[in-house]
Amino acid sequence: MSENMDFEKIEKRAEAAKIGSGILRYAFLIFWALIVLFPFYWMILTSFKSYSSYNGEYIPKLYVTHPTILNYVDAFTEVSLGRYLLNTFVFTVVTTVLMLVIVVLSAFAFSRLEFKGKDIVFALFLSLMMIPNELVIITNYVTITNLGMRNSMPGLVLPSVISVFYIYLLKENFEQIPDELYKAAKVDGTSDMRYLWRVMIPIAKPTLITITILKVIECWNSYVWPRLITDDPKYFLVSNGIQEIRENGFGRENIPAMMAAVVAISLPLMILFLVFRKKIMAGVARGGTKG
Repeated sequence: MSENMDFEKIEKRAEAAKIGSGILRYAFLIFWALIVLFPFYWMILTSFKSYSSYNGEYIPKLYVTHPTILNYVDAFTEVSLGRYLLNTFVFTVVTTVLMLVIVVLSAFAFSRLEFKGKDIVFALFLSLMMIPNELVIITNYVTITNLGMRNSMPGLVLPSVISVFYIYLLKENFEQIPDELYKAAKVDGTSDMRYLWRVMIPIAKPTLITITILKVIECWNSYVWPRLITDDPKYFLVSNGIQEIRENGFGRENIPAMMAAVVAISLPLMILFLVFRKKIMAGVARGGTKG
């Protein structure tokens, strides 16, 4: 009888310890979540404050008493934010589509086709990831300038259409598809392109979605290259636009309107990530696991 009571006490203690550790774990996660999310909350909050109420707060308030959308109107009328968003959308779509074509074809060639020196070529290809990004930017700048493509959409797009990492990620994913499927397709007379389109792309769809989303985020947040290769406002992206808003005095004087502009620029990426976050994680896990 006493042994049963002792066993029950041990179980209760273990259960209590498990509950306590769970509470501490979730408290820790909530604490860090608040730290990470607070800047976004403050950005959105400030964007709805009027210019006078923001400047009249000696102690910043964590709430808005009289919200206004005038800051968003100013953000689109005082500067060409709409044009910057359109330029960024075009740049992102064109770059992502071209990159996907190159990445898919390259990954297929390295994973399925047999040609002399394939392993050496792929090793040299991977070695490009070791080159500092600053050196690549300098080389690209000289090339694009010599080709006379500064202040043009092709000049913005071309240096961004190749990604060694995405080719490697998709190649690893393609190699998880059994070789027997490819051999059977070749016996049936299926062409390489048809096999790629009908078999490999549907199977690798989670990874392709992940690559697409990550590339969209990368293009949307691109700053150094657009800032370097364009000085004509007609080709400014949102990153250039934010810098211009800050430099022309509008952003420095009217912080709520500046925050409204940042919210307008950040909102598409926030929605994209929230909608596809599970697919991003699934694609990365699939691409990083080989079996």
